[in-house]
Amino acid sequence: MHEGFSPAPDLNNIYRTTDKRNIQGRKRCGELLGRSVAFLAAALVVVLTVSIIYFIGSKGLAIFTVHGVRFTEFLFSTHWWPDRPLEEGGPAVGSLTFILGSLLVSLLAVAVSAPLSVIVAVFMVEIAPVWGQRVLQPAIEILAGIPSVVYGYVGLSLLVPFIRNYLGGEGFSVLAGFIVLSIMILPTIISVSTDSLRALPPQWKEAALALGSTRWQTIRLVLVPAARSGLITAVVLGLARAFGEALAVQMVIGNTRTIPHSLLDPTITLTSAITMDMGYTIMGSLWNSALWSMGLILLLMSFLFIMVIRVVVRGGMVR
Repeated sequence: MHEGFSPAPDLNNIYRTTDKRNIQGRKRCGELLGRSVAFLAAALVVVLTVSIIYFIGSKGLAIFTVHGVRFTEFLFSTHWWPDRPLEEGGPAVGSLTFILGSLLVSLLAVAVSAPLSVIVAVFMVEIAPVWGQRVLQPAIEILAGIPSVVYGYVGLSLLVPFIRNYLGGEGFSVLAGFIVLSIMILPTIISVSTDSLRALPPQWKEAALALGSTRWQTIRLVLVPAARSGLITAVVLGLARAFGEALAVQMVIGNTRTIPHSLLDPTITLTSAITMDMGYTIMGSLWNSALWSMGLILLLMSFLFIMVIRVVVRGGMVR
């Protein structure tokens, strides 16, 4: 090599280094952009949740802070005359009838649907052949996708006349309400129960069979107890769905503001009262505030269900 001669730069190496830096820069920009979008989405969800809670809470508490209705009177009275004039005793906004109606219909629906759903989930996971699972899974998904108004219309067209003709009463009843609800919450409980059973380690089933257990003993003594927390979560989710359902129940339950004394009596729920009366009340009036307070009760019940689920899940899959 001659003195004073400088070798030509390696252009390929320079290009490779530049490309590598550009790629790393784009990766950092993409990662930063992804983090920013994810953070904004999470923050938006938190803001929306807090805003909804604040809005419903402020509206729901107005009946006590603005109109001066006593807490015990609102929760434990069955007198509901929100538009009664002062000459006849003034308005009364007791919501006990609505609360009892919601609890009665929801609990009966879960009592019917929960055992049936768990049996179906066990059949799908442990007993049904592959072709059976391929038929059952789409059927449950279709059942979940049917709009609630369709359930209500079918109940109104078939179930209500059947009850009226063969069991007595007017057909619009607690019985019609919880039967429709029990069908509606089936997909929710089945789906969560199925996922819980499928999440169990296969070694537990193999160990039980290796010890000489029959298939039924393995299901009853090992698999179902092991998936207990998941099954309870499924039932609580079904109960939450039943408690918040409005339209289908409203179409078949009768909507009379009386406490039912039998399954064939009509009654009303919190959601039915809100959907029927909210459009006819003036914002800020006592009647309107009472309906917002019912919405606050539904929100608090949802919080209760979520807390139950968190406690159950935190307990672990096996005890």
